[in-house]
Amino acid sequence: MSSLTDQPYPFASKRHTVHAMHGMVATTQPLAAQAGLDMLKQGGNAIDAAIATAAMLTVVEPTSNGIGGDAFALVYHQGKLHGLNGSGRAPNAIHIDAVKARGFESMPTFGVVPITVPGAPAAWVSLSERFGKLPLKTVLAPAVETARKGFPVSPTVAYYWQRAAKAYQKRDQKEIFKTWFDTFTVNGKAPSVGERFILTDHANTLEAIGASHGEAFYRGHLAEAMTAYIKTHEGYLSKADLATHASQWVEPVHTTYRDHTVWELPPNTQGMITLEALNIIKHLPIEPKWDAQTLHHQIEALKLAFADGLAHISDVEHMTTSVSALLDEDYAKQRAALIGENAQIPTAGKPPQGGTVYLATADQDGNMVSFIQSNYMGFGSGIVIPNTGIAMQNRGHTFSLDENHVNALAPNKKTYHTIIPGFLTRGDTPIGPFGVMGGFMQPQGHLQVLMNMLDFKLNPQAALDAPRWYWSEGNIIHIEKAMPREIVDALKARSHTVRLTADAGPFGRGQIIWRDPQTHVLHGGTEMRADGSIACY
Repeated sequence: MSSLTDQPYPFASKRHTVHAMHGMVATTQPLAAQAGLDMLKQGGNAIDAAIATAAMLTVVEPTSNGIGGDAFALVYHQGKLHGLNGSGRAPNAIHIDAVKARGFESMPTFGVVPITVPGAPAAWVSLSERFGKLPLKTVLAPAVETARKGFPVSPTVAYYWQRAAKAYQKRDQKEIFKTWFDTFTVNGKAPSVGERFILTDHANTLEAIGASHGEAFYRGHLAEAMTAYIKTHEGYLSKADLATHASQWVEPVHTTYRDHTVWELPPNTQGMITLEALNIIKHLPIEPKWDAQTLHHQIEALKLAFADGLAHISDVEHMTTSVSALLDEDYAKQRAALIGENAQIPTAGKPPQGGTVYLATADQDGNMVSFIQSNYMGFGSGIVIPNTGIAMQNRGHTFSLDENHVNALAPNKKTYHTIIPGFLTRGDTPIGPFGVMGGFMQPQGHLQVLMNMLDFKLNPQAALDAPRWYWSEGNIIHIEKAMPREIVDALKARSHTVRLTADAGPFGRGQIIWRDPQTHVLHGGTEMRADGSIACY
């Protein structure tokens, strides 16, 4: 493959890249990957497979996403890349003064206040109606059946499920979390590895969404159930907020890097951070080898891009800095000039004026999907609507209560969004979808995985298996224990505050599918830090 090689590198990859000809689904859970593959074998395309996989993930991995969350997609269909923003807005009734009047100095993590309009079901409908080949009811059927009959809980999911139960048990708002415990535990106990778990209400809700093409969720009995319950807890979400929601088709944004084009979605997503960091790195003396100097440059470029992103990215209708300004090459060169031999505390510049799941699918006709959805921070707000299985997201937690901040809370506003799908092309030739989920780790994961492939010439599986780092704040860098000690010591010598960890959680979970432009063979990599699986034929 012209864009993919297997060069030696200093880490032992845990698994081999998977290869197939006709279709491929890569995600974090085997049953979800199989649901997508079933759609391909029934005559569906990569878009049908993505929706089926996404719906199944709300069932078998509720620790990271749900029906009450948001979703984004990059869709390569018949020679063109399309972007879908499936994020919801803040309720019309919420505003900064109202939240502060409840005693909050910042947006809370749990409860009714951080709930925004769920966009995932509408995203499924939008994708199905525009690009799908199979009826939505058919595509959601595997998830409905699995939720109704039950499924064995996989290891990573069990770990985070049990952790969530313990966290909610310690919180004071017992009444708010009661429905969560009724829905996601048996007598207050979260399921263990391999235990069969049934989500009957979840099945009924998915069935209603499929039969009504989302109408039941946004304008029918499910909308009534959501708003009535939230109102009893003095929340803000209204029937009008749900009824007026619509997915947005957007133009993907991009930059060129190492003879490839890297595509992300525009704001309100943080995909711009990956692109700006790559632009900065282009002006640094990066050698095609894995060493402390390279990682230092990666980290410092990412920190500068993050500083800009957190200062300038929000709902695009509220931004005063343009996408083109953040991606300006001269500006990237200025930012690169700030990087020295030692770690520095990043600050935002002045550009020129002008718990998540990820999946990738591909079919034999060349269609490919990069898809991501999330409730944010595990199960989300902790609010579950009785008798529906709908766990509401807490995406509003990322709003600021500082009225002068670009991401200040406002009615009908979309917040800064952490979840981002990625896509890679070379010239006019599609290479394929990639993504690394995990809150603010996501642009960091995108940067590292892309450089693993394009700079260090690693195949998709090796690119995912390689040790990762995660910048949290200041000069603090979290690094996986698999990183060679000499690299860790060299980073410390450059003033990085290094924290080694064996916990895979902070480093995200990724999937990659590459399509060989000559042979059309699909090459897939999946995440070893989770219950990653590739289904293909």
